[in-house]
Amino acid sequence: MKFGVVLGSIRKNSSSEGIAKGIVAGLPAGSEVTWLRIDNLPLYNQDYDTENEPAEYAPFREEVKKQDAIIIVSPEHNRSIPAALKNAIDVASRPVGQNMWAGKPALVATQSTSGTAGVLGNHTIRQSLVFVDMPTMQQTELYINATQALNEDGTVAAGSVDFLANAGKSFAEFAGKFVS
Repeated sequence: MKFGVVLGSIRKNSSSEGIAKGIVAGLPAGSEVTWLRIDNLPLYNQDYDTENEPAEYAPFREEVKKQDAIIIVSPEHNRSIPAALKNAIDVASRPVGQNMWAGKPALVATQSTSGTAGVLGNHTIRQSLVFVDMPTMQQTELYINATQALNEDGTVAAGSVDFLANAGKSFAEFAGKFVS
């Protein structure tokens, strides 16, 4: 199975990356994992649907299209989602009738250094995924306190290794219901 990983954080060595690596570690042997780059996507503008589309859009859409399932790991920004992540969702869902996300199972994990662990960001992402027709794994909900889940160097802390890997395993089983 092909899993695309989208990080909502575009900064280097983000907490989202460390958590995503922990989830990916639980995917079955032989899984193909592609880290989908979103930091280079110009802001979506509906005018691009008919003229002068940015060159970065087509390769991104093609990479999304190739994936069987999508793992999204994101921080929460101001009780919502990072602009780069929302932009990526928009870019690959347009133009109308060419939604590359449609039907792809998704896992959403959010993280924060606060006690709320990205819960509002998580639900905001899920709202967009409903609209772009992505069945989303409901349980286990992944609201992660990054200060507890990660070591200072960004690696997964011993107490979170099994939890994150089990989330990856559960997601592979969930995604398998949608992928033939």
